[in-house]
Amino acid sequence: MTSTLYRNGVVHTPADPFAEAILVDDGVVAWIGAEDTAAGLAARADHVVDLDGALVTPGFVDAHVHTLETGLVAEAVDLSAPAVTDLPGALSALASATAALDASDPAGGHVLLAHGWDEHAWPQRRAPFLDELDAATGGRPVLAVRVDGHTALVSSSFAARTGLDRSPSWDGSGLVADEAYGQARAAAHDLDPARRDRAYRTALQAAAARGIVAVHEMSAPHLDTRQGLARLAELTADAAAGLPHVTAYRAELCSGHDDARTLLDELPFLAGIGGDLTVDGTLGSRTAALRSPYAPQPGARTENPGSGRLYLDADQIAAHLLACSAAGVQGALHAVGDRAMDELTAALELAAAQADPGTLRSAHHRVEHALMVDAAALASLLLYGVGMSIQPAYDTTWGGPDGMYTARLGGPRAANLSPFADLAGAGVPLAFGSDSPVTPLDPWQAVRAAVGHADPAQRISARAAFRAHSRGGWRLAGLDHTGAGELRVGAPAHLAVWRAEHLAVQSAPGRLSQWNPEARAGQPLLPELGDDVPAPECVHTVRDGVVLFDALDG
Repeated sequence: MTSTLYRNGVVHTPADPFAEAILVDDGVVAWIGAEDTAAGLAARADHVVDLDGALVTPGFVDAHVHTLETGLVAEAVDLSAPAVTDLPGALSALASATAALDASDPAGGHVLLAHGWDEHAWPQRRAPFLDELDAATGGRPVLAVRVDGHTALVSSSFAARTGLDRSPSWDGSGLVADEAYGQARAAAHDLDPARRDRAYRTALQAAAARGIVAVHEMSAPHLDTRQGLARLAELTADAAAGLPHVTAYRAELCSGHDDARTLLDELPFLAGIGGDLTVDGTLGSRTAALRSPYAPQPGARTENPGSGRLYLDADQIAAHLLACSAAGVQGALHAVGDRAMDELTAALELAAAQADPGTLRSAHHRVEHALMVDAAALASLLLYGVGMSIQPAYDTTWGGPDGMYTARLGGPRAANLSPFADLAGAGVPLAFGSDSPVTPLDPWQAVRAAVGHADPAQRISARAAFRAHSRGGWRLAGLDHTGAGELRVGAPAHLAVWRAEHLAVQSAPGRLSQWNPEARAGQPLLPELGDDVPAPECVHTVRDGVVLFDALDG
């Protein structure tokens, strides 16, 4: 058994709000307390870490990650802002990357991957035309995924190689969505094992450097293979490998119990079946299913903006949830628009009518994203024990009066997105995530977004937001019975250490203020958050007592 004593710092724990030190024995929290007592424990510890005033918190859990895609994006052409701010800049970046790839791959066999373009953020308000993409990339096979991860641009040579140009949905624009998009992504992800492993490690090491000790992997056929998911689970099963814990989900639709059992027989480590099992699409791609049409799009090829798409109906959703319930595993569904939520709530009613509602509730099914939740949907979620994995950074990335959500929906509808306070106040189990690589692995950004929602009535406390991004992730996956997500004696030692310019206490709903001894009143401390305050810096991350990331001496 090995032990590490962290001392001379600040420990975020409800067990002792004034704690300054923490002892970890063989991966478990063994003691928390004051610095004067820590001095007596130092002699028996195998390692003593001087925190020098740093803050120790429970490690973050990112409850919605695409690990392979996150790793591949790290090596892809970055078309997001601020790297690219307009259409010519995107074409220039692609041309430069093509020249570099041509030098190492003159035969042209490798696909040029790009990610992050967002036509809404460009003055031209449009994606590149196919002839522009082909001219910039000189005949190289190209797959450029939009920022929301639900549509992409492909070059003519990529379309010919994969047969996309022979698909009934091919319109010659180079834009692919729905099944064609899935086909394109699957073709681009046909990787050799060494590159696949490198991508996994790259993504998870980046997560650890952000204080993330666990991720919920949202695998899907268009994103990764079953074999790839099994390999990811193998790489991360033991903390000794030095990577965050992975809770695995696989998005394959089940029509009955046999489908679920077959999948679980092949992938017995699954926490849930679903995740990015899409009821609808995204607002950015105008595929989220809405009750009312989208706002007109300037320069669009059609004057009819449409109201998005439903990919699953209530009968299919109900059958999937019942199959998962019978197999004793979570079902998880991606739903963004209000019409998608209507279909989901109808499915819950159908499922409850066909089975004991208690059986449905006991599976603790979950919904991903859910930007549009009205009172009826909220009541249904509560009645059937459905939890939610939400991404607060969506709000800071695309919200606001000049943001993409307003452009897609108009101001009044956009103002009602992401009702954090309604969900938290009603008691819906919440976990926060990034949807990486859609938004970055940056948990403090998510906490700050939930604290600073544009609608003051929908702001939640920093403490509640932090718990949703730590304990909430373990809870949503059914793993909080171990004590994970809190620093207390007997709990697994999943922790992160932070340098922060100021520590703070909760001063009012949705706000933190700089800490002073008189104002603390026994409250655990968090870093002060704000646009004018430097973000907390992670300097140490630990899973089950194993150091995943260390920059304490850096």
